Amino acid sequence: MIRKKITVALVQMACTSDRNDNLASIERAVRDAAAKNAQLVVLQELHNSLYFCQTEDTAMFDLAETIPGPSTEQLGALAKQLDIVIVCSLFERRASGLYHNTAVVMERDGSIAGKYRKMHIPDDPGYYEKFYFTPGDLGFHPIETSLGKLGVLVCWDQWFPEAARLMTLAGAELLIYPTAIGWDPSDIQEEQQRQLDAWCTIQRSHAVANGVPVISVNRTGFEADPADAGGIQFWGNSFICGPQGEYLAQAAADEPSVLVTEIDLQRVESVRRIWPYLRDRRIDAYADLLKRYRE
Repeated sequence: MIRKKITVALVQMACTSDRNDNLASIERAVRDAAAKNAQLVVLQELHNSLYFCQTEDTAMFDLAETIPGPSTEQLGALAKQLDIVIVCSLFERRASGLYHNTAVVMERDGSIAGKYRKMHIPDDPGYYEKFYFTPGDLGFHPIETSLGKLGVLVCWDQWFPEAARLMTLAGAELLIYPTAIGWDPSDIQEEQQRQLDAWCTIQRSHAVANGVPVISVNRTGFEADPADAGGIQFWGNSFICGPQGEYLAQAAADEPSVLVTEIDLQRVESVRRIWPYLRDRRIDAYADLLKRYRE
């Protein structure tokens, strides 16, 4: 069932090394969003801790937890109490030596509506995620909730149009990207601006190309590199846009924010009637997309 309108919120925050402190901040922000009539609240990537992937350290695996586990229990109870849907992002311990970067959707009754394991795993200076995370194996399938079908993806996934398209083809009514991305403080200001512009543009393009709203929530604040290699200045700028890529709400770069706005899901139908990309796709001519590179 497509609801005409839903009120959505995102929580942009600066994290600390204290899990309980982070979860307390999350709870305050979620309660604030619910008080403003939010029905869906989206949290940023790996919100329970600092972004530990700046270095390769086996001790960091102690941060992982099972799903279901302590965080889903706590956030599920909060979702049930406030009668809202919450999208959270956890370091999942699936088995000994097997870990994932996993988004979990908590339903309004406190149950787990579904989960998504991050499919694209980066391995770059300051983002050594391949050391920690096994690539996802659940595919690109929207999570069915009382508010509609949520196309949940995670961070690095947001740069790949294939992921957004496959979620859309499976019936996602909006795309959601919990994120942790920022600048190398040593980059010049012009380069930092180019990176931020690219990040906003690629996700807005997913909205346009698929005719769906997009919710992207990033963290903010500076997090030092434990190896004293510079650290990351997370650039915030979380945003919500409509099915033509139009901004509905956007946070600042350098401060925690709770953004609340209304999304009209029925605009998906009207926009796709004008721009029928799904109708005009040449699926008979796309076989080469299955190749790594076309020689």
